[in-house]
Amino acid sequence: MNIIENKVFDEERALYESKDLKLVNCGFHGKADGESALKESSNIIADHCFCDLRYPFWHNHSLKISNSEMTANCRAALWYSDNVIIANTSLHGIKAVRECENVTIEDCDISSPEFGWFSKKILMSNCRAESEYFLLRSRDITLKNVDFKGKYSFQYIENAVLENCIFDTKDAFWHAKNVVVRDSVVKGEYLGWYSDNLVFDNCKIIGTQPLCYCEKLKLINCEMENTDLSFEKSDVTAEILTPIDSVKNPRSGRIIAPEIGTLIRDDEESRCEIIIR
Repeated sequence: MNIIENKVFDEERALYESKDLKLVNCGFHGKADGESALKESSNIIADHCFCDLRYPFWHNHSLKISNSEMTANCRAALWYSDNVIIANTSLHGIKAVRECENVTIEDCDISSPEFGWFSKKILMSNCRAESEYFLLRSRDITLKNVDFKGKYSFQYIENAVLENCIFDTKDAFWHAKNVVVRDSVVKGEYLGWYSDNLVFDNCKIIGTQPLCYCEKLKLINCEMENTDLSFEKSDVTAEILTPIDSVKNPRSGRIIAPEIGTLIRDDEESRCEIIIR
């Protein structure tokens, strides 16, 4: 592997089609303001690098980025790339990951609107993330110990397991399919509408009008707080450990809870079994 150390690149496609290259303590910034520094490259390692220009890692195959910084100017940093590892790195440009496959992200700080769209096989652990439309239409996702803040997250995702996370979000999991959220806190309004096979296991759910118009919704040993008008027109099986503020016209299934403040049944198609314990 060729090694480049302590160099600064600012030209257009400065390292285009590079192969078997290790960059150490290098920078991508300067007056030339060039884009797409490592486009169409393969087997690349970037360690302790600084990226302040646009589109640096498009169409990359086998890429490892560690101990590095992508600034707010580094927009759309990784698109159409596969077999990627990103560790201990800040990703602060908009649209940082899109249409990528087999991506591992660990110990990273993410501040990137529209992060992770249309991607496959995403493993994220021990990260802090702030975004809007986070992971839109992505699939085959594993999240562990992720602290996330932002609106419209996880919409249209498929096949995901999210564990030991904190989500401060709104309109999350809309149209999500085959998703398990375990040992997590989910705070926000209008959670999980129109989802299919969405499971919450040992979670705390906070916020108004959660989990409406759902198919095959399941809650196992969950807590609910400030959750009014819950489960409207949903097919739901739920075991809730805390009082629910109100439940409105769940379509089918069974809800078990110690208390329901208000049960609204003004729809003749609402046939869900309600058990108070």
